[in-house]
Amino acid sequence: MPEASALYPPVSPHASGMLDTGGIHRVYWETSGSPDGIPVLFVHGGPGSGTSPNQRRFFDPARYRIVLFDQRGCGRSTPHGELADNTTPHLIADMEALRAALGIGQWLLFGGSWGSTLALAYAEAHPARCLGLVLRGIFLCRRSEIDWFLHGIRAFFPEAQRQLAEFIPEAERSDLLAAYHRRLLDSDPAVHQPAAWQWATFEASCSTLLPSAELIAAFGTEKTALSLARIETHYFMNDIFLPDNSLLANVGRLRDIPAVIVQGRYDAVCPIVSADELARAWPEARYVVVPDAGHSAFEPGIARELVAACDRFAACGGFA
Repeated sequence: MPEASALYPPVSPHASGMLDTGGIHRVYWETSGSPDGIPVLFVHGGPGSGTSPNQRRFFDPARYRIVLFDQRGCGRSTPHGELADNTTPHLIADMEALRAALGIGQWLLFGGSWGSTLALAYAEAHPARCLGLVLRGIFLCRRSEIDWFLHGIRAFFPEAQRQLAEFIPEAERSDLLAAYHRRLLDSDPAVHQPAAWQWATFEASCSTLLPSAELIAAFGTEKTALSLARIETHYFMNDIFLPDNSLLANVGRLRDIPAVIVQGRYDAVCPIVSADELARAWPEARYVVVPDAGHSAFEPGIARELVAACDRFAACGGFA
């Protein structure tokens, strides 16, 4: 967790509800902070992790109308772990429907890891709805990034990657993604739950510069582990349901939107090379490298930069 001074004090929601998507999914949302403040949408990671109360604390509650939502199949959204009608275009449509339901004309998007992926995808689809973007731990969901996450990451976390791999019989280890995906789709909890725990705790073990038993325990809970692992493998197997490299290819649509990219130098889950490529393709965005941080938004240096970026935007409408 971050230093106490990095984030704003805890704040409670003043409204919440379930967005009816017109299908089987119902999406949880909540608002906190100032009802008349700058609307900001927190786009959580995973896909499949859900939101938590501490994620409200990146924003000054006196200046922001803070909106959190649990993406399809995770957190308080229902049905839990559901993969039907669960694609990136569906999530983008949910975000637009939520914006309209809350009477918001434009909002600031704040997302890290998969949250940066989805925030970019939404902004490229609906640039006129975006006041700005605060992005962290850039993940463009290309095949090379997924291969790094499952295999290349052993260069920094050999013990964690070995545990992930050795859970799978040796004959299947050449394709860990497919092997886990098969198990996570199995209806038998005796099959899918151990696989979910292995996947989720592996990710948590690699997400901070220094080990965090608290994060590993949170990711390893039965509910979070299942939605995170099942939905991540679903999206990764399907190349996030977007054309190859579309997020970089369409970055020109974002030229006029204020943006900041915050990246931990030693982020092993989403290596800095992706943030570097995005920053080079989008020179108008402010690019901040935190020299002593890994992946998590709650790394002290990353948390400070994210809060500072949101404070600057509230003060002047930009990140310069």
